[in-house]
Amino acid sequence: MKSRLLAGVVFGMVLLFTSTARADEDSKHEVSAQGIGFYTKSTTGNARTQNTTDAGGFLLSYRYHFNRWLAADASYGRVRDTTRTLTTTPTLISPIFGPGPRVLTTTLPVQSDVNETTAALVVTIPSFGRLKPYVLGGTGALTFVPTQHLGAFTPGAGTQSKAVFEYGGGVNYEFTRHFAARLEYRGFVYKSPDFGLITLRTDATTHTAQPSAGVVFRF
Repeated sequence: MKSRLLAGVVFGMVLLFTSTARADEDSKHEVSAQGIGFYTKSTTGNARTQNTTDAGGFLLSYRYHFNRWLAADASYGRVRDTTRTLTTTPTLISPIFGPGPRVLTTTLPVQSDVNETTAALVVTIPSFGRLKPYVLGGTGALTFVPTQHLGAFTPGAGTQSKAVFEYGGGVNYEFTRHFAARLEYRGFVYKSPDFGLITLRTDATTHTAQPSAGVVFRF
């Protein structure tokens, strides 16, 4: 009788351990789809100023959880039609006709699609009920591809990638063990693109803020 009871307890513990391990294993992977905003600050350098229009796009991510608090994240995003306008610092020129010097300003627009590819480590911090907050940090690249749209293209501007430092954080709200909603912020620090043209070069470091919201499926 005792041997049967002991065998039953051991068998039950094995089943419990197996089911728990399987649940943890089944929860190691997650994919997400998010809508994003793309907001880049103005920069000045080499007597030039570069301004960027605000834009929106999407972000797709895959995340692998090593354990409950550490994960690796690989993401791809795309932002549509971001126009970077570079204006040279006004210079005084002497007119041939008319009184006094005049100000000459040159504006060079480049509209481009932006492709975002990043890899980051994610650390999950203590949760609050269904809320699962986290922070992340990593690196990657932003690739700027000129659209060559008429009126928004500077001749000679070509595709250019810029290495970025990525940081940020967010929170998941878990509806079920497999499905959640996500709010997230990512920041990128990188050198402003010049599209391979000296006339567009500022040599300045810029920052892009990327807030986003979307859904997560964990399996």
